[in-house]
Amino acid sequence: MSITPESVKQLLDSEDLGDRLRAVNQIRQLEPATGFDLIQSAVNDSNSRVRYSAVSQLDTLGRQDLNLSFNILRDRLLNDPEPDVQAAAADCLGALKLREAFEDLQRLYETTNEWIIKFSIIATLGELGDPRAFELLKQALSSDNELVKTAAISSLGELGNTQAIPLLVPYVADPDWQVRYRLAQALNSLGGTDAKSVLETLANDGVEAVATEAKKSLNGA
Repeated sequence: MSITPESVKQLLDSEDLGDRLRAVNQIRQLEPATGFDLIQSAVNDSNSRVRYSAVSQLDTLGRQDLNLSFNILRDRLLNDPEPDVQAAAADCLGALKLREAFEDLQRLYETTNEWIIKFSIIATLGELGDPRAFELLKQALSSDNELVKTAAISSLGELGNTQAIPLLVPYVADPDWQVRYRLAQALNSLGGTDAKSVLETLANDGVEAVATEAKKSLNGA
């Protein structure tokens, strides 16, 4: 049976959870404009799994109408009762580079107790590319959650503000090799003499993956 807008809509309207989940997945096979129209009902589904799957697709489908996508994602970011859905909304806001979301993202980071939301916000700020994110990322470097801290290192690299380099230098000795690996990537993005100096240290790291990443950066690969 071929997948059509009509067949997908019928599944979306079904009372059966499996049908609705299948419908959201099938939206990927439709034209983006059609998919965007259909996904809008699914982001408010009564089931969090359906909402999560729908919201997650807005990182691409949302380009059909950025203003409407901002309103949809902002609503899910601030009002959805499921942390995973809020986190997915944060991811998509960054992917779509909707900088008008920065203040909401910052406020939620400072008030939520959910680590997955904090992580997604910090991870998405690099993609968002808003210079205002620097201070929040600086704050996140001190997080007691290793994943949030690692995400902050990566996002500071993506943000491209070289003032981050002195903040990142201490992590050259971090006991977690994954932190050092992300540090090598971030320093490569930031560039400059100071970054090169730290990369030269990381090129001699005891973990091969870290050393290789640093050498790749130094060699301009």
